[in-house]
Amino acid sequence: MSQQTHTVPPDVPYHRVLAGERRRIGRGILAIVLLIGGLLLISIILTTAAHAVDAAIGTDGRAAYTPLVHAAGLASVAVMIPWSMLIQRWLYGVRGASLHSVISRFRFDIFGRALVLILPVWIVLLGIQYLAPVPEGTTWTNTDVIWFILATLLLTPLQAAGEEYGYRGLVFRVAGGWAHGARAGLVVGVLVSSVVFATIHFSTDVWLNVHYLIFAVGTALITWRTGGLEVAVVLHAGLNTLVFVLEAALRQDFTASADRSAGVGEVATIVGPAVVVVLVTVVVWMLTRRTGPARTPRSPAERATPELSGASAL
Repeated sequence: MSQQTHTVPPDVPYHRVLAGERRRIGRGILAIVLLIGGLLLISIILTTAAHAVDAAIGTDGRAAYTPLVHAAGLASVAVMIPWSMLIQRWLYGVRGASLHSVISRFRFDIFGRALVLILPVWIVLLGIQYLAPVPEGTTWTNTDVIWFILATLLLTPLQAAGEEYGYRGLVFRVAGGWAHGARAGLVVGVLVSSVVFATIHFSTDVWLNVHYLIFAVGTALITWRTGGLEVAVVLHAGLNTLVFVLEAALRQDFTASADRSAGVGEVATIVGPAVVVVLVTVVVWMLTRRTGPARTPRSPAERATPELSGASAL
């Protein structure tokens, strides 16, 4: 459907990699539909298979939500990583690896530094939050608890990364190319990716939606400034993994914690995560205030003539 050059344009920020002379809004909407449709389809397939296996081995009668169903749900979101890359390559002719960062690879040095700095903050915050009394636990066996924790540790980081590649990666880039200018593209990209992220959680609770929007806007800005998804993945994976581990260890009902209907959200539960996301966003912004957002590499000839890149500057 596109000219298959598989090249990344030089000297552009992360959200402008898919921008072209035409805005290609229809193609962008198709990309978002394919992303969400693929997510829902694989989720149905894997969850149905998990229920079938539970029924066959006799584990479905112990609880409505089993470790296998938990693993299937996490895995279905993790599939967004290759699916996002495939959509980008098919519809835009840009190689999928460019979703990692502006240098088309996952920067483990940035990931490692972010992990060391952010993970302890999540541990302290959630440790304080879970000191409050929690409801009586479910009737899960010790074996079930172990399987829940193992599935969480193995798959939740990939699940969180899948959402980042889908929303702060593909959707952010797609919508970021709908405007002709980089500044306008940033605004459109942040707004569209954040709304899509909040909408896909299917919540009717005001406070939960506020939480999703704050998280989405913060991680989109972080992705723009750092030029990649590494820090956003750490924020997302750290929060989700620790929450699931604590919920499993305390034998909390995962179906109740997944309830997103009106009235279930509380200001007290979203303030802490919101503050962490805002603080990380501010720190990233301050660290990049002199350099601006990271950009894709230029060729030697373009580096010798910097005026060529002026049109894409913010």
